[in-house]
Amino acid sequence: MRKFATAVVAAGLFFGGMGVAVADSSHKLKMETTGVSFVGTYAWQPTTKAPSGLHVRGILDDTAPGDGHNVYLRVKVEEYAWGHLKGVQRGELMVDKVYYDGAVLKTKEVRMHVCIDRGSLRPDYCSPERLFSRR
Repeated sequence: MRKFATAVVAAGLFFGGMGVAVADSSHKLKMETTGVSFVGTYAWQPTTKAPSGLHVRGILDDTAPGDGHNVYLRVKVEEYAWGHLKGVQRGELMVDKVYYDGAVLKTKEVRMHVCIDRGSLRPDYCSPERLFSRR
């Protein structure tokens, strides 16, 4: 009887773990606008892993190297201010970063888009904003 109970518990843990692995698997991510693109993946980190946030991997690319403008990835975690991850002018930047709210155990919302920095007098070009929310 004990062996049967142990087998049932082990099977439950195995299949429960499979569900968590599927829920936290990577998804493809592509954001672009005139002169800049980001192609990569994203996945929510499990709440048992610190930091527990949105893990983003990919390449931030200046697709119009002759325009003289830099590119950046713009990110907003929860209700904090927008942050910037500057790219490389006339080049690519490899991104591997977790965006999280250090004040909570489970980050629930991240907004993101890519932009071209056109200077202080002209507005920046940005891709449509993407909202990533954890249930």
